Amino acid sequence: MPTAVLTDRERTAVQAYLRLLHTVRAAFDVEGGPPLVPPTVLAEAEQALERAGLTGNEEEFFRLLENWCPEPGP
Repeated sequence: MPTAVLTDRERTAVQAYLRLLHTVRAAFDVEGGPPLVPPTVLAEAEQALERAGLTGNEEEFFRLLENWCPEPGP
């Protein structure tokens, strides 16, 4: 299984995205109203993407994400 070697900024962007993803999933698990995601979590992910030069380049970002954190096999 290939692994990507990410720069510090790319790794930070991937980690921020994963925190955002987990926060959104947790928000959907809470009953009693619409899911709420803290603005700071979203801002952290956006800033990390910008610092890594990945803003507007989702294809490259998701390629990095897939190589760094691949889906488990069957």
